[in-house]
Amino acid sequence: MVALHASDVAVHTELSGRTAAYRVSEVRPQVNGIVRKRLFEEGSMVRAGQVLYEIEPGPFEAAHEQAQATLATSQATIASLRGKAERFGELVKANAVSRQEHEEAQAALVQAQAGVKAAQAAVKAARINLDFTRITAPIAGRIGRSGVTEGALVAPGQAMALATIQRLDPIYVDVVQSSLELTKLKRRFISGDMAPASTKVGLRMEDGLPYPHAGTLKFSEVGVDAATGSVTLRAEFPNPQGLLLPGMYVRAQVESGVERQAILAPQRGVARNEKGEPTALVVGAGDKVELRPLEVRSAEGEHWVVTKGLREGDRLVVDGLQRAHPGEKVKPVPVSTAGASPAAATPSPAD
Repeated sequence: MVALHASDVAVHTELSGRTAAYRVSEVRPQVNGIVRKRLFEEGSMVRAGQVLYEIEPGPFEAAHEQAQATLATSQATIASLRGKAERFGELVKANAVSRQEHEEAQAALVQAQAGVKAAQAAVKAARINLDFTRITAPIAGRIGRSGVTEGALVAPGQAMALATIQRLDPIYVDVVQSSLELTKLKRRFISGDMAPASTKVGLRMEDGLPYPHAGTLKFSEVGVDAATGSVTLRAEFPNPQGLLLPGMYVRAQVESGVERQAILAPQRGVARNEKGEPTALVVGAGDKVELRPLEVRSAEGEHWVVTKGLREGDRLVVDGLQRAHPGEKVKPVPVSTAGASPAAATPSPAD
């Protein structure tokens, strides 16, 4: 038999889900032109700001130079008009020129100053377009295959991205939980039967083996999917070896909460009756066997989390179940739940 003790037990729920990249960025052109060079290896790691493609810069260099020439012309014109406006300002005081001529000179100067600002903006725009001929990586991460080759014509707003960069360390795992189960948990939190859980999450990969790094639960969606009646939870996992790739199917062990003063009963000591209800044999007063109906919350490893039917100090029969019958007197033998052990309940002759 095994002596049972009540304690706070962390309850875990295994949920299915898929991995998703931590960051995803599609590389797209900002100007029209012919791709002259591709400057990265497909599938390699790239850093933010690294040049990935070069678009033929000739037309943009010419536009930039033209804008600079226009700016120089505007600046030369404004110097002449400023001198004229200053002279007319002195002459109008001596009535050597009319007030209208003075105002026209002032207006011409203001107009020229506005023309200089417009020319400066045109130079800036031409410089930006010239810089856009060098397409850089928006984020650091692993870049996929290239969608274009040298000689391809590209344009802003095109449907196809030139390439896609994904940051995979850390990586997200999106799992789904039934909204019904989530509602039950929240009600138990409100009633105080269960305490809130930690944010640690375990992971089991596609081959069934455990993932070596623990994750952290980040958030849950605020809405329920109308098609599936489920809520999406997102966890974040470190991925230094790159074992997890976007789109992989995984199973996450999420800590749902902490069951207050629950009993952990070894699974080998719990049976099912003809109705499928869980039951257990307990050594009661006078070392007589009692049959107890149970309420089981969930499985934790090799134990059941029992919320009703077993109490602190109960002696649970885990071995010799076939030989122990309700009402019979037995000779209980303490055993370990870790491995094989002698019979825990051996019938003894009645006194």
